[in-house]
Amino acid sequence: MTLGADLSDNLLGSRMLTEVVRLHGSLLNAPLPLDLPGVDALRVGREHIIEQLEDYIIPRLTEIDAPLLVVVGGSTGAGKSTLVNTLVGSRVTVPGLLRPTTRSPVLVHHPDDGRWFGADRLLPELARVHQATTDQFAIQLVPSTAVPRGLAILDAPDVDSVDERNRELAAQLLAAADLWLFVTSAARYSDQVPWEHLKNAVDRNTAVALVLSRTPAEDVATVSVHLARMMAARGLKDSPLFAVPQGTVSEEGLLPASYATEINGWLAALAADAAARRDVVNQTVAGAVRTVTRKAFPIADAVAQQVEAVAELLAIADRVYDDAQAALLAAGADGTLLRGDLLARWQEFVGSGELTRTLEAKVGFVRERLVNAIKGKPQQAERVGVAIEMALEALVADHAERAAATAAAAWRERTYGDALLTSTTDDLARAGRGLRSQAEKEIRAWHEELQELVKQEAGDARHSARFLALGARGLAVTLGVVALAGPGAGGAAAESVRLGRTLLESTIGTAGATRVVDQARGTLARRLTTLMGAERARYLAPAARWELKPDAPDQLRQAARRVDDLRFAAAKKGTGGHL
Repeated sequence: MTLGADLSDNLLGSRMLTEVVRLHGSLLNAPLPLDLPGVDALRVGREHIIEQLEDYIIPRLTEIDAPLLVVVGGSTGAGKSTLVNTLVGSRVTVPGLLRPTTRSPVLVHHPDDGRWFGADRLLPELARVHQATTDQFAIQLVPSTAVPRGLAILDAPDVDSVDERNRELAAQLLAAADLWLFVTSAARYSDQVPWEHLKNAVDRNTAVALVLSRTPAEDVATVSVHLARMMAARGLKDSPLFAVPQGTVSEEGLLPASYATEINGWLAALAADAAARRDVVNQTVAGAVRTVTRKAFPIADAVAQQVEAVAELLAIADRVYDDAQAALLAAGADGTLLRGDLLARWQEFVGSGELTRTLEAKVGFVRERLVNAIKGKPQQAERVGVAIEMALEALVADHAERAAATAAAAWRERTYGDALLTSTTDDLARAGRGLRSQAEKEIRAWHEELQELVKQEAGDARHSARFLALGARGLAVTLGVVALAGPGAGGAAAESVRLGRTLLESTIGTAGATRVVDQARGTLARRLTTLMGAERARYLAPAARWELKPDAPDQLRQAARRVDDLRFAAAKKGTGGHL
């Protein structure tokens, strides 16, 4: 055995199975969804090694003593089905000139070995049937006493079939084999496609035997010598080579039994020798494991690139929304909103002209004159409240729309970013559909909170003439305007804001006014941050849907290293410490 690996050791085999299952899980948790350069080939490679684990390595490690699976594969028209029938001594698979002939694989096994080939074991995705079928997603099981115990023969579709599914199935079945019985002919032995498959077998260290079939008897020696040279040049010099000369095929699809005597004898000897079977299995499994772990590392690197690409996209979105959130909070506290309809409604409410004249009077009269100016204006307070809500809602929507458009434009500069945008039904270039209704709820809740603030701060003063004259609603809208104005309101709003501050101080005191204004600004900032955070989260959703975990690359690398370390330990054990 080339690798000298011993995976039949119970402890070592159990550990290997555990780590291989973990490797399988790590591969499933390492998708490659983004269309980065070179990703297509890696996606195919990832699917292939997942299939190899599911179809062969895990089932074989689970049942290391299961019968040796010999897959008969090869070129179109090489006579695979005829050979299988001849080996078994009866028609179990259909040969013929019509191509493709074999669509559904046929697995022939000894009746006592049937339990090894259930749907929960080898090739689990293929349905099991017991009658002839053309279903390319099923495998026909045929019990036959002509096949020795400990060995099974599987007739596979052509590796170069005109049918794509047949080609895929042939490759899948060969990857699930313990031993290839690869059939070619004098007419096809130089074809490129079969040798590409044989190269894969060499790379994986799969056990292989070649059969030269359908060759005129007088040409067998010459062609065999040439084929043997080709095998030696391609790493198959130690693989057996059998010759089955061209002969008359019976109506049952069999050649004369003597044509298969040498192959049958070799297979029977293999079936009877448990140690030889174990060596073949160990060689092929160890080679498959080595191939899987070797291919896992480039996939891990590709996943890391995917993680970095998504992180870059999310960082772009974060920067955009950080800027948008900062601008929104600033606009909600620097007097930006005190203009237009809101300013007009507020000035109507405080009667700015009259209050300006009042402020020019003696200080002792200011508070009473302010209260008198406000009496009887609950409707005007309501209008101010509505104007505040509308201004804040428009402010939130405007910043959210601009942030979404900016982030989407930045993502579209990258192909994979554009793909991520189009992968979701949510139009990320616009603000969220539910933003306005959510903003309305948050801002109304803020107004209700302002009323509670002034009530709590007023305490016993809630029953004073000043408080009753202004009312909780009037003080709340006053608090809202002062909070929105910020510390340095200027222009047309400056005087009326100063009047609002005086109103608050006249009712709840200077210290109380300072406290509630700070609290009002703080709670508004939290609510605006919540709204913008929900908008930001929309950009997290498509990336989260790809399930690209930041630790996936390292998990995959570590899993591959653990499996490879165990393979190395098995190889060392199998060679007595001499690798």
